[in-house]
Amino acid sequence: MVGNPDFLTSRGQDQAPELQALETPEGELHLRFYVSSGDEFALPATGIRRIIEQSPDRITPVPNVSPLLLGTLNEQGRVIWVADLGQFLGYPTPLNTDRSEIPVIAVEDQGTMLGLAVNRIVGTDWLDIDDIQVSRNFPDTMAPFLKGEWIVDLEDNDTLRLLDQIAILRSARWAA
Repeated sequence: MVGNPDFLTSRGQDQAPELQALETPEGELHLRFYVSSGDEFALPATGIRRIIEQSPDRITPVPNVSPLLLGTLNEQGRVIWVADLGQFLGYPTPLNTDRSEIPVIAVEDQGTMLGLAVNRIVGTDWLDIDDIQVSRNFPDTMAPFLKGEWIVDLEDNDTLRLLDQIAILRSARWAA
């Protein structure tokens, strides 16, 4: 390929219109997802250890722990506690576990890993942190775990809330 004269010259470059220059994304990569209430949230991709789609019967219930915890799962030889993120954030509707798979977002900080069970994962998106806004349009139970929000649709008042996975991991709510 390097020996090909077209590789080093401009000759032949206009023959492939389907090849376009790669655009540099703006912002930081985030994972977008929904909790059982239907509200959309995001986590920075850098704070996510892995995404696991598990059958509910693979999550082992544990007695005498916080009701926010669904149980544990074994992922590649590591035991991960799994929590209902929606209930943790103060929503009254529990996660529907009567389905074939539950999406679990595993976050980690200083060797502590926690699986956050969510209703549906949307995908990843490049989001600009400079566009984040601080709002008071959320429950007080959620405030310690929010970094801010992006306005997705001003007419419908749709927001995308950015969570702080470190604050979630270190929360005293797990002892309740």
